[in-house]
Amino acid sequence: MTENKQFSFDEIYINQSENFEVEISETLVKKFADMSGDFNPLHMDELFASKTSFGGRIVHGMLLASFFSRLVGMNIPGKNGVYFSQSLNFRKPCYIGDTVKIVGTIIDKSMSTKIVTLKTEILNQDKECIVDGEAKVLFNK
Repeated sequence: MTENKQFSFDEIYINQSENFEVEISETLVKKFADMSGDFNPLHMDELFASKTSFGGRIVHGMLLASFFSRLVGMNIPGKNGVYFSQSLNFRKPCYIGDTVKIVGTIIDKSMSTKIVTLKTEILNQDKECIVDGEAKVLFNK
């Protein structure tokens, strides 16, 4: 298990950033399909997916987006924060075997509500943004 960071509201600052990397494996995609029940052939059937505009199987967008939960809960702000909202934009496909970098950067901090806003991004190994959005995180302390 990854170490759980613990930033206080006062320690968080604008432009603060945290990140981690994940290699997208066949096992990860299979586990996500089992958990979510999404067995769309675009994700699971190479022959079917090879005949699409993607040229092969693509990773579930929501599998990628689920890493934002790890980002918020374990990295920034860590155990003192809880998700309030998340917007998502799926920019490019992700393929099995890709290594993705999940990045969160503080872009706003409200003293009155104790909510911070993060720019959330997932970049592939070519540093192309494949998913982005904004997360709002409420501090519980």
